[in-house]
Amino acid sequence: QAQLVESGGGLVQPGGTLRLSCAASGIVFRLKVMGWYRQAPGKQRELVAGITSGGSTSYADFVKGRFTISRDNAKNTVYLQMNSLKPEDTAVYYCNVVGVPQNWGQGTQVTVSS
Repeated sequence: QAQLVESGGGLVQPGGTLRLSCAASGIVFRLKVMGWYRQAPGKQRELVAGITSGGSTSYADFVKGRFTISRDNAKNTVYLQMNSLKPEDTAVYYCNVVGVPQNWGQGTQVTVSS
């Protein structure tokens, strides 16, 4: 059974940076397209960024140029580097397999506020 454990969130001022990590187990990680999602209060969960097994990346327009997704297949871990954070980036961030979601983890809270 898949297990996804997100970490690295916190409280940061506008313009600040955070690096999120997601450790995966129970899946053949290196073969999976992985994604970072977020869900803000009262809103639906949305895809933020994705990365293929070969390292090709894609981003939602609202994070392009600010966020970078990466992966380490040896560590079964996917990362999200978040720069130039804005208050509207406040949300719980999750990782999961893109297209065939596994059980969702607990997520990691990101709060951008002065």
